[in-house]
Amino acid sequence: MADYDVIVIGAGPGGYVAAIRCAQLGFKTACVDNWINEKGQAALGGTCLNVGCIPSKALLESSHHYYALQHEFKDHGIKVKGCSIDLAKMMERKNHIVASLTGGVSMLFAKNKVTWIKGHAKLLSNSVVEVENPNQPGEKNQLNAANIIIATGSKSAGIKLAPFDGERIVDSTGALSFDEVPKRLGIIGAGIIGLEMGSVWHRLGAKTVILNRGDNFLKTVDRQIADAALKEFQTQGLDIRLGAKLKEVNQQSDSIRLVYEDAKGQASVEVDKLLIATGRKPNTAKLNADAVGLHINQRGFIEVDQECRTNLQGIYAIGDCVRGPMLAHKASDEGMAVAERIAGQSPEIDFTKVPWVIYTSPEIAWVGRTSEQLKDRGIQFNTGVFPFLANGRSLALGSNKGMVKLLSDAASDQILGVHIFGPYASELIAEAVVAMEFTASAEDLARTIHAHPTLSESLHEAALAADGRAIHI
Repeated sequence: MADYDVIVIGAGPGGYVAAIRCAQLGFKTACVDNWINEKGQAALGGTCLNVGCIPSKALLESSHHYYALQHEFKDHGIKVKGCSIDLAKMMERKNHIVASLTGGVSMLFAKNKVTWIKGHAKLLSNSVVEVENPNQPGEKNQLNAANIIIATGSKSAGIKLAPFDGERIVDSTGALSFDEVPKRLGIIGAGIIGLEMGSVWHRLGAKTVILNRGDNFLKTVDRQIADAALKEFQTQGLDIRLGAKLKEVNQQSDSIRLVYEDAKGQASVEVDKLLIATGRKPNTAKLNADAVGLHINQRGFIEVDQECRTNLQGIYAIGDCVRGPMLAHKASDEGMAVAERIAGQSPEIDFTKVPWVIYTSPEIAWVGRTSEQLKDRGIQFNTGVFPFLANGRSLALGSNKGMVKLLSDAASDQILGVHIFGPYASELIAEAVVAMEFTASAEDLARTIHAHPTLSESLHEAALAADGRAIHI
């Protein structure tokens, strides 16, 4: 039985970061992971690096260039004839980026002396982990550690009406690897995954229809931002149908017929490929939790306290398999925090200041409370809104849709939320997160000099607008 100070189960953004930080703090650390990539090789990075955040952003970028070449470059005086797609090359580029980053994690493990153990891990106690060798089923090894960090992530949540077959009905992984652009793509769910994957294939030429069961588009997003985004996406040609409750999925020889019901009654649409993007669920079923007494709730999440401790002494859990947003950066921060707690430090994570991003075009990003949440809580607040249409840099970019919306406490002026729909929102939101971490007021941002011309001036102007003194609108 091999002895370690810390064993991490899972090598996604939560697990590999936790393992590296543990090693940096002087702990003898092992990380167990059973990911096998499309080449049949073990790979680090979990869902995010292999079939999630990274490859999807690679395809989003490629598809955006193609779309811009067709529809936007002419406004810059750039004319192109005979524009076409080499989808195989696009996928090759995506795969190269994935390989580069997953290989990078492997090098980081070696640099920090983290032992990478390939195989499936399950708990035998609060200090013993059993690992089955993926190359030799039945061969099992036991590892012992004073501390165990569970970071097993999540997986796509399917629906009974349309079970995944990996060919015509796919999850997000399958939607990242089509060998041709589908003529007609159906998507169930208008959340982050549905919108991002829908954007990729719509830009590449697929006629895309998104069915969303709820009547509210992006119900967790500030309503003003969500309404503006819906209008823009529909203008771009994405067919987003709200309040559409799926009733039947009929596979025919050359198509898939989706029967749904909305406020107008029953309707149907035929597609060639179907992406199920109805969310994700924690990947905790094979941990042997019942046998060791690890508490897991009815939804499959491991129960933890504010510091990611489970009910078992010495066992922590982080990332998608516990409460809170299923976001890679949230998992990474939890991983670092747990490593530091094991070392006797006292790190804190404020979940109200975790940024969210949807990588559509324009992008959507936000941090903190929405207008609706503040109203529900009876909190008086000021609102500052500034449109990118009035920003010089966004006009120069040719991307002037959307706005920045800043919410501040009416009494103290403390920033309570920032919501952005527009170009590079994913980058702009970082300033808002930093400001809120330092308990900044809208006045603090309003008094901060921003370079001109930049997109960040829109955040500056929104802060001014919260006090009714925006300059450029």
